[in-house]
Amino acid sequence: MSTMQYSNLPSQDDGDRTRSGTDRQLTLPAPVSPSFRRAGAIPALAALVLLMWPGVAQTQTAPTTPTRITLGDAARLAARQNGAIEISRARVEQAEARATQRRGALFPDLAGAVIQSGRTMNTATFGFAFANPVTGEPMMRPDGELLGPIPTVDLRYRVQAPLFDLGKWGSWRAAQASTSAASADVNAQAEGAAATAAAVYVRAARAEAQLSARQADSTLAADLLRIARDQLQAGVGIALDVTRAESQLANVRAQIIIARNERDRTLLELKRVTGVAADAPLTLADSLAGLPFFTALPSANEALTAALDTRADVQALKAQEFAQQQAAKAIRWERAPQLGFTMDHGVVGRNYERLLPTYTWGVQLSIGVFDGFRRESRLEEQVAAARETEARLRDLQAQSSLEVRAALLDLSATREQVDAVAERLRLAEQEVSQAQERFRAGVAGNADVITAMLSLNQARTLRNDALASYQSARVSLAKAMGEAQKLP
Repeated sequence: MSTMQYSNLPSQDDGDRTRSGTDRQLTLPAPVSPSFRRAGAIPALAALVLLMWPGVAQTQTAPTTPTRITLGDAARLAARQNGAIEISRARVEQAEARATQRRGALFPDLAGAVIQSGRTMNTATFGFAFANPVTGEPMMRPDGELLGPIPTVDLRYRVQAPLFDLGKWGSWRAAQASTSAASADVNAQAEGAAATAAAVYVRAARAEAQLSARQADSTLAADLLRIARDQLQAGVGIALDVTRAESQLANVRAQIIIARNERDRTLLELKRVTGVAADAPLTLADSLAGLPFFTALPSANEALTAALDTRADVQALKAQEFAQQQAAKAIRWERAPQLGFTMDHGVVGRNYERLLPTYTWGVQLSIGVFDGFRRESRLEEQVAAARETEARLRDLQAQSSLEVRAALLDLSATREQVDAVAERLRLAEQEVSQAQERFRAGVAGNADVITAMLSLNQARTLRNDALASYQSARVSLAKAMGEAQKLP
């Protein structure tokens, strides 16, 4: 695969500012003054408070979150600590526990027991009678009599081990495959979280650019109002120009409020998807104009190959399909003969003074003949699940191909759109400058200036939209290729 190259778009005079992606600000504890260290009672009291209130110590030792993050930082932060990632990791732990359970069935079972009991018997329950061989009279009452209690002490252990069981071995292999599938799903969830965080970062950068553009409009409107008032006081202007300038300034201030609210909301959403606390400080290290630009796009074939080979969700479906195939194979292997060994050894007697050893051992070969078609039904279920996963995999591969091609088209189109909007912005700024000169010279009212300002306002918005569309397409391409966590 060819390496993607980036460049930075030159910043415009609309209030955007390019920030270095390497800056980090960490919140550090305030230094302790020498007078505080010299005081003997105060440190002792502080230590006592820390011991009695663990929350204080936890607050002091808690790791701090960087307050300035780049787009790549946001993607990788979301891939590490997003809520969906924690859920997927818990599922991996569950799958590993199930695999351990399946493997345990291949090891011998060892159990020990100590039994001390007493037993009574009714001779009538024997089903036969003991007769005196000399007289022929019964030795026990025909209607039964009670014998005992007979005390018994039994100390023994039991070993049971499978010697050959393909079904259990196949079940263990299927559980291992399920663990690998769960791990692959963690990577898929991380990649999805990274792509989502990158998309939200672009929206937040656009909101900041919009706020900067409206603030620049506010500065221009305030300057227009100042000129109109100066001309009115000098007797060369009219009150209508002042009213128009005041109206334009009020309109821009309303737009600033909307832009600021949008900026704050997107920052909250960015904190949510990256797992940062809502009350933690977080600012963007990259402006919208400062985000990287492609200088060379990858070819469609290279991007498609990367999408089919490295996409985490594709790999997760492949791992899931393999696990289902292993489970079906394990069910088929249950029909194979099973060979097992069992041994029971111990000592038994009436009391602990005289215990005699007894044992039982055996090797058992068993073959499942008929189980009410339960095994066949389980096999059909697994085969059908594997076919479903295979169909989902084909659909996902087709979707990946579509996403890659669409992202490449969007990148090419939005790059041209950025260039076109930059030209429009230059002309709008030139129009405002010329209208201002005519207004200052007193040869025209400020209506032309306000019209030019509205055109400049729209041009700045269109530029921000074009830049955001380009960066969104770049994020979409990285997601389609399975490289969202590698975004710079």
